[in-house]
Amino acid sequence: MRNLIHRVALTLALTSLFTSAPAQSRDASPDSAQANQAKVSQAPGFSWITVPTQTLSAGGVAFAYRELGKQHGGTPVVFLNHLAAVLDNWDPRVVDGIADRHHVIVFDNRGVGASTGTPSNSIEQMAVDAISFIKATGFRQVDLFGFSMGGMIAQEIVLKEPQLVRKMILAGTGPAGGEGISAVAGVANYDLLRGLLTGQDPKQYLFFTRTPNGIQAGKAFLARLEERSQNRDKEIAVGAYVAQLQALSAWGRKKPADLSVVKQPVLIVNGDDDRMVPTPNSHDLARRLPNSTLVIYPDAGHGGLFQNHAELVPEALEFLAR
Repeated sequence: MRNLIHRVALTLALTSLFTSAPAQSRDASPDSAQANQAKVSQAPGFSWITVPTQTLSAGGVAFAYRELGKQHGGTPVVFLNHLAAVLDNWDPRVVDGIADRHHVIVFDNRGVGASTGTPSNSIEQMAVDAISFIKATGFRQVDLFGFSMGGMIAQEIVLKEPQLVRKMILAGTGPAGGEGISAVAGVANYDLLRGLLTGQDPKQYLFFTRTPNGIQAGKAFLARLEERSQNRDKEIAVGAYVAQLQALSAWGRKKPADLSVVKQPVLIVNGDDDRMVPTPNSHDLARRLPNSTLVIYPDAGHGGLFQNHAELVPEALEFLAR
């Protein structure tokens, strides 16, 4: 009975947690995928709320992606998303802010959102799939911007293919075996139910502090997620969410990797009160990564990068320009 109640509540709450407006389905079948190309196509003059969604075929998967700022040239910044997120879960202020000076590519990994294939239940395989997508774009080197689970995927990418990565921004994340990471499922599902029972978007609990400042920041963030009203991404399936929870649980129990071999510059950011991936993990990452810079935002939680986007974007741009 407990498992049945959990499944029903999870299914009902999932849409309210990980989407912010009615999603519109888009055909992302292999037949509709674009042929592999030397580089992804340019989308000049768009913002994050208007840029079209495209597909790129790699390894039998039609990856859904969006692209901004190609006219800037240089090393592209590839965004790696958080638990249960699709393209529309990225804050427009963060994406547009980076794309103002850099080429930005944001994609759904295998089996997530409008990307085809079976979703992976391991961070390691998610990294393999991400590498497949990145190589299909034709770029020999990229910068990585990973948030939460995306930051874990970024760590695996740089360990597997160090020559592929120039710099990394890791937000709200931690190392393998880090404090509390294996318990993310409990935290997430608790707040799913809490949001369902209170009629609030659970991201208000998961990403932001319960102080007046945090509550207001959460409302502003949720409003920004609704700015894109047309051609939204497909919602994540419950099965993909469960697979990701399994991946996070295994990552949290995994023996820590030797991150001292990572020589790339890394910017680590988080809030000082992260409940999902506890803030001590960010300090731990900074100790483990020899060429890292740590920024902790006060009165902020897991979504500190979104709450403090006005500070994050200039810091990220300065870091990428070094």
